[in-house]
Parts: sequence; C-alpha cells; structure tokens
Amino acid sequence: MAVASTELTTSAVASALRGKKVDVSGTIFRGALLATLAFTVVILLTLLVSVVQDAMPILTGESLTEQVRPDLVDTSTDPPTITRFGETSEVQVATDAAGNQTFFEVEERSLGGFLRGSVDFTNPARNGIRQGIFGSLGIAVMVLLVSIPLGVGAAIYLEEYSNSGRFTRAVDVNIRNLAGVPSIVYGILGFTVLVTALNGITGGRSLISGGITLAILVLPVVIITSAEAIRAVPQPIREAGYGVGATRWEVTRHHVLPYALPGILTGTMLSLARALGEAAPLILVGAQTGFFTDPDGAIDRLTGNFTALPMLVFNFTRQPGDAIKTEGAAGAIVVLLLVVLLVNAVGIVLRNSFEKKRS
Repeated sequence: MAVASTELTTSAVASALRGKKVDVSGTIFRGALLATLAFTVVILLTLLVSVVQDAMPILTGESLTEQVRPDLVDTSTDPPTITRFGETSEVQVATDAAGNQTFFEVEERSLGGFLRGSVDFTNPARNGIRQGIFGSLGIAVMVLLVSIPLGVGAAIYLEEYSNSGRFTRAVDVNIRNLAGVPSIVYGILGFTVLVTALNGITGGRSLISGGITLAILVLPVVIITSAEAIRAVPQPIREAGYGVGATRWEVTRHHVLPYALPGILTGTMLSLARALGEAAPLILVGAQTGFFTDPDGAIDRLTGNFTALPMLVFNFTRQPGDAIKTEGAAGAIVVLLLVVLLVNAVGIVLRNSFEKKRS
C-alpha cells in the first residue's frame, strides 16, 4: 500500500507541475523504448521457436525412417533385415502398383535415449549427449569452486581492505579490461599453461584444464559484479558495526557480505551461464569432438578425455544428414538452454532467500 500511495503522489505532483502540457518528446522516447523492447523479444522468441521446432523430432521421440539399397537387405528372413556395424535390424517393405519394392529401415528413438546415449555418428537413432551433459556439469562445478573464492575474495580486498591509491586503481582498470578480452585468448592461455606446462598435474587435455580455463575466463566478471555489490552496501551499516567495537573482519563478515550477497549471487550465476555456453576455449584445451570412450572412475573423468554440450553442438553441425546436423544440434541446444535456465533459477531462489533474510 505504501508503494502504491507513493507512486500516486509522485504522479499527482508531476501532473500538477506539468499542467496540461503534452510531453511530446517523452512520449516519442517512451514509444522508441517500447519498440526496442518488442523488437528484442521478437528476435529472441523467433530464435527459440526455430530451435525447438528443429529439435521436436528428438523431443517427441519420432522414429527415423531411411530408405536402404535393396542389395544390402537380407530378404531370406521374415521380415527382411539389414546388418550394419555388427547390428541387425528389421526392414519394412513398400510395394507400389507396378510391383516394385522399396525397403525402409525404421529405427526407434526417444528423448531418454538421446539424454542417456553416448556420441555415435554412425547411427542417428543411438546418438546421444550423455557425455556432453556430464562434461558441462563438471565444468560448472569447477568454475564455481575456482571463480567464487578467488573472485569474491579479490572483490572484498579491493573494496574493504585496500587503499584508494594508484595500485588499486590500476588493478581495477586491468580487471575491467580483462572482462572484455575474447574467449579464444583465454583458450590460448589454458593451452599454454594448463595443457602444456602443467601437463603432469592437470592431465593435459582434460576436464581439469577446461574447467580452470573457463573459471579464469569468467573470473574478471565475478570480481567486477562482486565489487559493485559490496560497493552498494550503505556506509552507515559499516559505521554501525564499528560503533559497537567490531573489527574490520567482523563488520565485513556480519554486515557487508550478508547485505551484498544477493548481488554477488546474481553476478556469479550470470558468469556461470556464460561459461557453460563457451566453445572456443574448449576447442583449444582439447575437448573431444568425435568418438571417445567413457572414463573409468572419478580420477579418469577429471584427467581423461572429455566433451561438453557446446562442443557437441559445434560437431553436430558438421555432420551430414538432418538427423544429426539439424535435429541433434537443436536437441543439444535445448538441453543446454534448460541447464542454463536451471542454474539461473537456483541463483534467483538463493538471491530471494538472502534478500528476505536481509530485510
């Protein structure tokens, strides 16, 4: 009620001051803003609808039907069969009015099979993204473990402990510049340091190298957003803590951080969403784009071959046939979008929870 009353009072005062004068410029500006918003929403919805439509055969579990050459079909069996890559499947026969026979191979597929299956470009019906999902989730965990402590810690030092001198200003400027560096540059850094120089520790082209590279990629963004959230904490909150004899650490721990935590979480989730969608650094640090065997055990998963959803999307688009090139890539994109939305949803829930505690 208080908010509504304030808005009504503001509107009444503005109308009284303006009188009957029509704000033409303001109306035009408001219309331009509305048109910009509508144009942006239309573009995003068009892209989303297009991707979902391409992915519908996979999302609905539509069967694959492919015409096969008659000389590859074993007609001695009932029904006829075809053997490919050591596996035998049934073949359907269609006969036209002239008695000519056409053979079709029908392969069943499902959304669950697509999510649980491994990469298999030889058979679109068996092709899956399980390895990409595991790789993306592993990267997300590593990004959180590396970027949050380092990024938030650096932001706390810059805002609460450092003096506002040349050194602090120089560090702040460099961090902001690093936030705009192209991701491929971080990929070169990861390849040079993590894959080559620290090969004995990271395992070379491994999930560890990919996760740390993406964590370094988003680290400047985490520092900037965390510093802005800490800077937004009202100064009287700090002064109240110092007034009752609290130390700087106690003020930071019990007053500043709880107030700034919603903003820190928002920046962290946005950074994580960016890391999950990056492909260029993963190409340089050795994410697999083709066949590879599943690692054995947790250590092998961290130091062995890996892939991620962006890499699968990149590789699907290079394959022949709509079943993989279009449908497979679109299906992987939809899953990646759902993962990003889930991450953002968790961040929103946590942010709202901390805001309620703060108020």
